[in-house]
Amino acid sequence: MSRPFDERTWLTWLVKVRIIIITFLFVIGLAIIRLTHTNIPEHAFTVAIAVWYLAAVFFLALNSAWNDSRLQARTQVLTDLALATAVTYITGGIDTSFNFLYPLVIIVASILLPRSWAYLSAALSFIAFGAILDLSFYQVIPSFSVSRPDLKSVQLAVAINFFAFMAIAYLASNLSAKLRQVGVELHVKNDELQDLQAMQENILHSMRGGLITTDLDGMITMINQPGLNFFKRKTKDVLGLRVSSLFIDPMPEADSYPIQDELRANTSDGEKIFGLTITPLSTHDGGMIGFVYTFADLTDVRRLQNEIRQRDRLSAIGRLASGIAHEIRNPLSSIAGSVQMLSKMATLNDEQQVLVDIVRRESERLNSIISDFLMYSREKNYKFVQHDLLLLLEETLRLIENRPAYGKVEYRMVRSFEAREALASVDSDRMKQVFWNLCDNAFRAMPEGGTLKVTLRARGSNWVLSFKDSGIGLLPDQVEKIFEPFQSNFEGGTGLGLALVYQIVQAHKGRVYAVSTLKEGAEFIVEIPQAHAAHPALTIAETRVSAEEAVMERVHG
Repeated sequence: MSRPFDERTWLTWLVKVRIIIITFLFVIGLAIIRLTHTNIPEHAFTVAIAVWYLAAVFFLALNSAWNDSRLQARTQVLTDLALATAVTYITGGIDTSFNFLYPLVIIVASILLPRSWAYLSAALSFIAFGAILDLSFYQVIPSFSVSRPDLKSVQLAVAINFFAFMAIAYLASNLSAKLRQVGVELHVKNDELQDLQAMQENILHSMRGGLITTDLDGMITMINQPGLNFFKRKTKDVLGLRVSSLFIDPMPEADSYPIQDELRANTSDGEKIFGLTITPLSTHDGGMIGFVYTFADLTDVRRLQNEIRQRDRLSAIGRLASGIAHEIRNPLSSIAGSVQMLSKMATLNDEQQVLVDIVRRESERLNSIISDFLMYSREKNYKFVQHDLLLLLEETLRLIENRPAYGKVEYRMVRSFEAREALASVDSDRMKQVFWNLCDNAFRAMPEGGTLKVTLRARGSNWVLSFKDSGIGLLPDQVEKIFEPFQSNFEGGTGLGLALVYQIVQAHKGRVYAVSTLKEGAEFIVEIPQAHAAHPALTIAETRVSAEEAVMERVHG
């Protein structure tokens, strides 16, 4: 859509140029009056210029206060025509050096107004100039000219100026028409360019991945909005930095393009992993002027892949444990029974009785471990019903606090619940087991007492429960394997408590993970989906398969 001719812009230009021209006229006029022999009255000339200055100031104020540009243009043209006539008359009429003022008025009229006004301005200029010459010749008005031309010279001057004014009107109106057309086309092209730039910016900022452009030295020249969101930064904080300063890992060496790699970066949300692709930024003739970096956040993808691998390992361990448990349990029962029969058949001294007690006690402990393994590896049925996690958590915490085993050392339980109700579709008994195991693990990590902070809050569509202790903490390799069986770091532990926690949470389509620093305690975080609709009763195998399908779809999708 084409835009109309912008008269207001030209009026603003005319107001400024008018002041410059009047100043120029005043200086030239004074120089002519004082340096040459002339009949020009200096006082009258100064008054005429002063009136024109006042008109210019008036039009300057009028331009910002009056919105009718067309009427303003006509008023200014007519005013300039009248004042140009006054200056022409005062400066000598036929001898004037300022007869160029009429062509200027005609040109301005052709620019600001339709073609008819250009010819009207030419006609009025001819009439005004002719009237000055004729009235001065016939001495109707005083003449300020030095020369005394005859009638034919006056008529010739009038005729020449008539044709000159009309020719100027014709040429100026044609040029103005071309100027208007070019102006409109320029506006159209400018609008198209702005639309193209806006579309380009929208495309760049609507990308899912981040995009950075740099010069040949690696200084950032542009970054899109997803890229800023990834790094949690603002544009002004990134532009001008070296792109390598955004990442922890060194930038890959450029053997050939494109270059693909994975780099880590520190953000306000913690350390993230980005998949990075580097391509050269080239001009249309093939010259390289910089580099383009496209990247995507692979943190969740890599975490999900690790979870899948961990599930596969746990599943394999579970199947192996089930088989081994059955094979061990039968001879173990025979050993325990035989030892018990031997103790009854013979009279044993104190040392022999101690040995028999050790065999019996260790047999019972081994049987307990095998029972836990069977419970871990056996397929489970869950009864998902909508419950308030807050009530389940509070019940478990009260049982933990009143447990006699923890009365020997001083523990402090801190609750921080940011919701009055936390509805979720869960198996209440299984979920209590999760809470109990996490609390029990936290107390075991604080053998000399300490503080356990339990937090519940909403995050997105999940409930987030945090169990943070002030205990001994974990090493990084321990954190990585903490939910695998046989990873217990406590005396007498089977290493199956957290493995069961992981299994139960996965069955609820949630996630559990640990964050820890050695000697600074550990935090176990459980995320459970908020209740939207009741879940059907699923087996752990069915839940694991559906969860793995969802993860694989996210990884490959």
